[in-house]
Amino acid sequence: MTLTLGLDYLAVFIFGLTGALAASRAQLDIVGFLFLACLTAVGGGTVRDVILNRDAVFWVSDPGMILSACLAAVLVFFTAHLFESRLRALEWCDAAALAVAVPAGVGVAMGLDQTAAIILIMGVTTGTFGGLMRDVVCNEVPLVLKKGELYATAALIGALVAVILQALGSSTLVALLACGCATFVLRAGSLVFGWCLPVYKSRPKRQ
Repeated sequence: MTLTLGLDYLAVFIFGLTGALAASRAQLDIVGFLFLACLTAVGGGTVRDVILNRDAVFWVSDPGMILSACLAAVLVFFTAHLFESRLRALEWCDAAALAVAVPAGVGVAMGLDQTAAIILIMGVTTGTFGGLMRDVVCNEVPLVLKKGELYATAALIGALVAVILQALGSSTLVALLACGCATFVLRAGSLVFGWCLPVYKSRPKRQ
């Protein structure tokens, strides 16, 4: 198993957990759990592969990805009641998934010898689009759009770390590990310490 394939599998499973946790909060049936888990799990990677025009979308070439997402859905379906706060569990699973999915997207783009700009975009796309789809379907404000949240920013900075390390001659493994760590630290800091970006505030109109 290649590094990027392993990252994709891990991201699919963890994002599947977040989709299923969202389904539990919406009190859906098992089919709803499976649908949301799969949508969240493969959404970002699918957009990435379509944009990059890969020979086959990653989960089409390896249907085991869907099985992994379904396993996550079933697991949460029977254990969600054990969590004191399913929203908090969702946020932390999402942070972990982001820290895996961003390196996965970066690694795929690097493997295709894409430019630095495309590598950055694919890292952010892979990390954020699954959660975006999940939140839209659940009629929630997407985490990526919440005021000041370090979400897309964490993904972008993580991807940028990988691009810089690659330019400095680091191995792909080191670059992707650093990418994941930077992404997780920033997202976790947002959850624990309230790290955020300044938000736009309109000035009062003059009388």
